[in-house]
Amino acid sequence: MNIAIIFAGGSGVRMGAGIPKQFLEINGKPIIVHTLKQFQNHDMIDKIYIAVLERYIPYMEELCKEFRLTKVCGIVAGGETGQDSIYNALKKAESENPGDSIVLIHDGVRPFITYDVIVNNIEGVEQYGNAITCTPCFETILISRDGEKVGSVPFRKETYSAQAPQSFYLQDILSAHEKVREMPTRYENLVDSCTMIRVLGQTAHMVPGNRGNIKVTTPEDVYVFRALLTYRENEQAFGLGLTDHLEARLNRRNR
Repeated sequence: MNIAIIFAGGSGVRMGAGIPKQFLEINGKPIIVHTLKQFQNHDMIDKIYIAVLERYIPYMEELCKEFRLTKVCGIVAGGETGQDSIYNALKKAESENPGDSIVLIHDGVRPFITYDVIVNNIEGVEQYGNAITCTPCFETILISRDGEKVGSVPFRKETYSAQAPQSFYLQDILSAHEKVREMPTRYENLVDSCTMIRVLGQTAHMVPGNRGNIKVTTPEDVYVFRALLTYRENEQAFGLGLTDHLEARLNRRNR
């Protein structure tokens, strides 16, 4: 069983909009629907669970019906932090699925995940037990403790940007959450699942992602999102080649 866990419980304060960023409409669809479609249309994904702000659950249910998101099996209330939201969705998935199911934890505002990246994550978990989507950093990364002086500069060839999805066996990532939730600091400074399992001393395995898989967080990101969406739509409309989704699916079936 391959399950997508989509967390979208944020309020979108950095966007400065009147509604959470995941519900901003771009080309007639909220951003979260663009994201969900990537998993809905993927032949290796069996189920989807979503965590959203509690007051938006009825609206999310309407969107699932309107856009025929038939793989969505549960919508739960988000928590105080992003990790709390993920935990709530994982617990819902646990109540309905075996512990050895593979879960792909994905941000609701990363709508440009490709077909191949989803495959990479599933195969990564099957081979290594987990899979952290990453891309190489093209800019120099600086380490600073005070935000004023440069403390250290790691070699750029050794730096990567962690994205989503971050994927695990359901029972393993839930066990990690339970351990962290027993700590006095709980999720403090644990910005993602990769950070969490590393704090617990576990090995995290990298799989390649796609650089276009941006996180729509600020108004500037919306412009990038629209440009990428226009490019993709033009590619399909003018027959410039198969979409990533179809091409990758055909390649996998022809192996």
